[in-house]
Amino acid sequence: MPNVEKISVSMTPQQADLLRDAVESGAYASSSEVIREAIRDWSAKWESRKGDIERLRAFWAEGKASGGIEPVDFDRLLDEARQEAKLAAQHAR
Repeated sequence: MPNVEKISVSMTPQQADLLRDAVESGAYASSSEVIREAIRDWSAKWESRKGDIERLRAFWAEGKASGGIEPVDFDRLLDEARQEAKLAAQHAR
């Protein structure tokens, strides 16, 4: 493999056992192959998480820019939501 960088990875004994089992079962040719697949899976999740983080930051900025805070009566809001749901259900019939 051209352009390959070797690095050292520490893992628990249980993780090392799983890695060896995967290779010994024949599912993977080497422990490096297992690690590369794990990195590919992690990489896809990381890209998704980065998008989530960016969206959360945008929501946070939007909330901060929307003005000051106001006290909220959650019991009243819940009652209003229940009334709206009840009306929506009646109109759906």
